[in-house]
Amino acid sequence: MTTTSPAARVPRRTVVGYAAGSVGTGGFGTLPGLVLAYYLTDTLGVAAGLASLVVTVPKLWDVVIDPFVGARSDASAARHGSRRRYLLAGALTLPPLFAAVFAAPAALAGVPAAAWVVVWFVGAATAFSLFQVPYIALPAEIASTSAERTRLLAPRIAVLAVAILAFGAGGPLVRDAAGGGRTGYLVMGVVCGAVLGLGMLGAWWGAPRRAAVTPPTDGPPVAPRPRVRGDALRLGIAALREIPAFRWLLATFVLQALATGAMLACAPYVATYVLGDEGAVTVLFVALVAPALLVMPFATRIGRRLGKRGGYVAASGLFVAATLALVPMRWAPGPWVYALVALAGVAYAGMQLFPLAMLPDVAAVDARERGTDRAGVLGGVWTAAETAGLALGPTLVLGALAVTGFVSREGGALADQPAAAVTGIALAFSLLPAVLTAASVATLGRYRLTEAVVDAPATGVTA
Repeated sequence: MTTTSPAARVPRRTVVGYAAGSVGTGGFGTLPGLVLAYYLTDTLGVAAGLASLVVTVPKLWDVVIDPFVGARSDASAARHGSRRRYLLAGALTLPPLFAAVFAAPAALAGVPAAAWVVVWFVGAATAFSLFQVPYIALPAEIASTSAERTRLLAPRIAVLAVAILAFGAGGPLVRDAAGGGRTGYLVMGVVCGAVLGLGMLGAWWGAPRRAAVTPPTDGPPVAPRPRVRGDALRLGIAALREIPAFRWLLATFVLQALATGAMLACAPYVATYVLGDEGAVTVLFVALVAPALLVMPFATRIGRRLGKRGGYVAASGLFVAATLALVPMRWAPGPWVYALVALAGVAYAGMQLFPLAMLPDVAAVDARERGTDRAGVLGGVWTAAETAGLALGPTLVLGALAVTGFVSREGGALADQPAAAVTGIALAFSLLPAVLTAASVATLGRYRLTEAVVDAPATGVTA
């Protein structure tokens, strides 16, 4: 059984610190997805096909490293009662590695510049994994009920929305204020990397020295500490096989990560080549993210009324409708585009809040019924799949650009684009996310874990 009463409340310091961590997760998850592809094709002169590999390889590395970090953080939590050392390691190493991604020397262009970005982005992704995987695992250990986990997660999602807005809109502004081009990207990388690190340090500061909720001691024996990467991968695969709720929730979230990753990567191209204003990327981004800040309290109330799964379905359906309605933008661009993007932003609030509040429920039920704390393993698999989805979204966009004949440039004047490339950009921003999110609603229908099951006493029934 757990060591806390069901009514135990999470301390305010922990809530504040955990929310601060979203500055790091939101910034790192947003800014590279928004500007990296554009940086490669329109500043470093990297062909679209090669750029698609550049943004994908580091995320494929995440698929390997994240389960390993999750299993090791589980072992650390079992031994020391805390995952704080991993949070600190990620917070200290990410800022310089993130800045290096955007510090390609002037002498490098094309293939050599692509190689530079790959090397440093792999390093940054590894540092981020050290933080993100244990960070996701924390709610199952520091909150004892489904309602208390929602209370912990709601401020975090609000800060996440602020971080996404700040980095998505502010990153390009910092770049432009520094003169654009390679110098602008370098300044952006340094400034934004420092802010990422500060937010991650906030999570380390707020994390309890010892978990408030300990794994059950009256169930099956705890799995031995994994000592090699193969063991970590094996544990991750076992979790997917043994926990249906986790499997279907993860499938839903990954499909939506593909959708949002595609929209993020496509936004600069939509601004430049569809709306005819490179600076419109900031307006697009504000339109997508700002509504999430306004409707987050409403989304929380919807979750209490419909349940987390019901709220998640409603948010996903609204996102499908909004993105489908954007399809005509290729032939009739105008201010109406921003209104529909804002509607998608309303849905985006729920698409972030509900799955992240449902994941610790899955972990808690699994620990209660099986007697083994696998929150780190689940977090590792979740992070690996999420980052892969966010990376493959831009890969799909760059693949569409390559197929439709998009012309890259190395700074300077805009290149004339064929009509097919402009059409590809518009559809990658509208139809592609709609189709992916519609598919995610089908997988979400297989998720069966309700709040009543989450807060029920142990019955021997698995998640």
